[in-house]
Amino acid sequence: MWDRVKHKFEKFPARMAVARKIVELGLRVGEKGKIYCGDVEISDLALARSSGVDRRTIKSTVDVILNDEQLSAIFKDIHPAGALLKNIAKNLGFGVVEIEAEAGNPGILAKSTELISCEGISIRQAHAGDPELEEHPKLTIITEKPVKGELINEFLKIPGVKRVSIS
Repeated sequence: MWDRVKHKFEKFPARMAVARKIVELGLRVGEKGKIYCGDVEISDLALARSSGVDRRTIKSTVDVILNDEQLSAIFKDIHPAGALLKNIAKNLGFGVVEIEAEAGNPGILAKSTELISCEGISIRQAHAGDPELEEHPKLTIITEKPVKGELINEFLKIPGVKRVSIS
């Protein structure tokens, strides 16, 4: 997907920033050029401020998307993934495991959830950052209860894992 997006916007960094923000937030581009989060319309001005561009850049980015069959097919069907519980996990009595790993290493999610499962702890949520969107993508796992700190060494044994934090 990003190769196609980059190709279309490589000469227009501001438009690329808008396309990236749309994907990052799970926004979609509607048939008539409106931008939505679920069924809530997002103003061009709000998106422009968030992206660090002006409103005209939003409009021109949306026009490019709608006039390109492949981009349109992608951006018309994006949906938000829901609320990430990371920042409120402590208030809910949940645990958080954050893992920073080298992009492209298979099995990190599977091995991490296996470690947690072996402790008899249920997983409420898992979110993996996209290496195309984030400089340091993280795997964030929200658990039914906090995970023991002693597991940090076990997580670090997983190939490709660079850092782990447990809270």
